[in-house]
Amino acid sequence: MFMGTSVLSLRIDHELLERLREHAAKRGMSVQDYVVRTLIRDDFDERFQSAVDETEKFYGLT
Repeated sequence: MFMGTSVLSLRIDHELLERLREHAAKRGMSVQDYVVRTLIRDDFDERFQSAVDETEKFYGLT
């Protein structure tokens, strides 16, 4: 499996960019790193919740 990088360009308003800068600065990160880590975390949370849901279905808990 190839794990290269790609470019994603976003157009966001000034207010959102400033909020992202503040959140990133609090963590000592660049805005780019902050956004990427947030997307990765959200993706993990979504996949983890799907696994929990499937497990509960399997055991008849839902």
